[in-house]
Amino acid sequence: DVQLVESGGGSVQAGGSLRLSCVVSGYTICTYIMTWYRQALGKERELVAAFAVDGSTRYADSVQGRFTISQGNAKNTVFLQMNSLKPEDTAMYYCNSERRRCGGPWQTINYWGQGTQVTVS
Repeated sequence: DVQLVESGGGSVQAGGSLRLSCVVSGYTICTYIMTWYRQALGKERELVAAFAVDGSTRYADSVQGRFTISQGNAKNTVFLQMNSLKPEDTAMYYCNSERRRCGGPWQTINYWGQGTQVTVS
C-alpha cells in the first residue's frame, strides 16, 4: 500500500516559521507529484502549493511569497516551508498525490496523508 505521512506541524506565534514534511512509502519505484492542501475549521479544503509534472510550482494567492514547496534529496519527499505565518494559516495541512509514474506513462491516483495541524496565534 502507498502511504503519505506528514510531519512538522505545531503551534507557532504569528510571524514565525514551520517546515512541513511529507514522505511517500510503498511503491517507491514510482515518482509521485505532490501537493499540499489545508483545511481550516469550518472551511473547505484548499490547495496551498503544488508541483506540476514539468516541475513547475504554483501557490495559493494567500501564501505566495511566504510558503515554498520543495523536493527533498530523498525520492518522494516533499517539504512546505512556511514563513511569516499568520493566524489565518491555522489549519490541518494535508499532503496529496494525484499523479505518479512507475516507469511508464503518468497515472492518475488520489492518495492523502493523515494531516498535520498548524496553529498560529
